[in-house]
Amino acid sequence: MKMRSPSTIATLALLPALFGCGDAPPAEPPLSEEALAAVASDAGAPTEDLARQVDELFTTEGLGETRAIIVMADGKIAAERYAQGYGPETRFVSWSMAKTVTAVMIGMLVADGRLRLDESAPIPQWQRPGDARGEITLRHLLQMRSGLRHTESGDPPYESDEVRMLFLDGRDDMARWAEEQPLEAEPGAKFEYSSNTSVILADIAARVLTDSKDPDVRRKAVADYLEARLFGPLGMDSMVPEFDASGTLVGGSLIHGTARDWAKLGEMLRRKGRAPGGEQLVPRKWIELMITPSPRSPQYGFQTWLNREFRQPGSDVTHTLIPDRAPASLFGLSGHMGQFVWVSPSQRVTLVRLGHSDSAQRSVLKGEMADVLELYPER
Repeated sequence: MKMRSPSTIATLALLPALFGCGDAPPAEPPLSEEALAAVASDAGAPTEDLARQVDELFTTEGLGETRAIIVMADGKIAAERYAQGYGPETRFVSWSMAKTVTAVMIGMLVADGRLRLDESAPIPQWQRPGDARGEITLRHLLQMRSGLRHTESGDPPYESDEVRMLFLDGRDDMARWAEEQPLEAEPGAKFEYSSNTSVILADIAARVLTDSKDPDVRRKAVADYLEARLFGPLGMDSMVPEFDASGTLVGGSLIHGTARDWAKLGEMLRRKGRAPGGEQLVPRKWIELMITPSPRSPQYGFQTWLNREFRQPGSDVTHTLIPDRAPASLFGLSGHMGQFVWVSPSQRVTLVRLGHSDSAQRSVLKGEMADVLELYPER
């Protein structure tokens, strides 16, 4: 038997490692000081992993422009970062995240005994004898199944009922324009995502809070109610709601606030309506209704998106958060061009992402956001 020299044996022992080098994944680049500084020392997740995932939301190509990220874990800021030109004092427009604020306001008015969920929605012109719109309830409106004629997105854009309401023939009195639309389906029978419906809800709130038709009085009544009952108790000092010329809150799309204040709202929802000090601002039961699947749209509750797969009949569009990557209990606020507040109760996490991303970019973006959530175990 031929004996091998010690040097030959050593070389052979190294061969598997040498041949495996070509298959080894490339080393991850070192994190910048900015990336590491964005993460708290007690983030509830591995510091470098969280810093890297947050960094990728700002630096990965194909995601659009991320302008702000906040991760709340167990009620504390675990990570916070802004793009150049933005910061903690920057107010970001809500777009459709405003819808969830509108639903919270309606819930408080129901709790106050001033509205009824399953009675005819109190719109005067719908109460005329023989008007089938009188069958529309508050629940129908909250679940986007009023049956009112509506096209959310049009091509060209001016064929969109939302665009017409916000910027064209409906802009001075948005609620009246939205409420004048005829039925295209039986109330309750069909899900139809509608920013105009949220303005109708905001108008209902104004009618409940004041009998006046004076725009300034209506504006003040709603703004004061939101401040006293929601924004003030949560310390959401930056919030600026917008109103149309008739004094109706643009409750489907135009509320401005800082990333931190949007995170505070998400945390209130995660705590089932409680403020950080324990005060019950919104009934727990109402929050549970907000995140209960609608019978016509399991991915939607009361003006709030749920983490369930759904394909609108006759459409290739699915309205989801990210059901294959996150807990079923995840729910969220979603706004135009990638404004997100994701709330994951089972992980005790709220994730805020604000920025500017088109439809294709948002698809990739949500995967990157899921990477952040996956750093936190369910409990």
